[in-house]
Amino acid sequence: MMKLLITVAATLTLAATPALAQTKPVVGPNGFGGLKLGMSLKQAKAAGITKKIDGGTDGCSGWDLKKYPTGKDNVGLYISPKLGVAAFFAPKAAKTPEGVAVGTAKSQLKKVYPHLKQDTHGFWVTTVPGNTKAYYSFTVLHGKVTEFGMALKKQDCFN
Repeated sequence: MMKLLITVAATLTLAATPALAQTKPVVGPNGFGGLKLGMSLKQAKAAGITKKIDGGTDGCSGWDLKKYPTGKDNVGLYISPKLGVAAFFAPKAAKTPEGVAVGTAKSQLKKVYPHLKQDTHGFWVTTVPGNTKAYYSFTVLHGKVTEFGMALKKQDCFN
């Protein structure tokens, strides 16, 4: 009887694993949550966003995807008046197509992205595989990824 219970539990665990893996949102190589880098404001609104910061006439505006609200003093993406969707900030549950997520060890991050470099602000950056017009930016503290995002290399919203 005990052997049968163990077999059933193992089967249920294995069957559930692919479904759980698929529920984790993916940031990259071209977009996130139904949005694409470079998408116009009108297209982004149709995909389901909520305005959080007004950029004025010439500045970038800050938005959240309705499916992934960021809380009070944060935004999930920036939209440039010139470039459209310019940057995404990944929710904590997200991952890159290569499997990097919050909690990934810095050593693993460097293995996955061998061209990773630290920029002048201390972020770890690399070109997005499959999209030479974009880069990933990772915050690493205590040897682990704590935040990450994706932006157009020519974005004009932040430095």
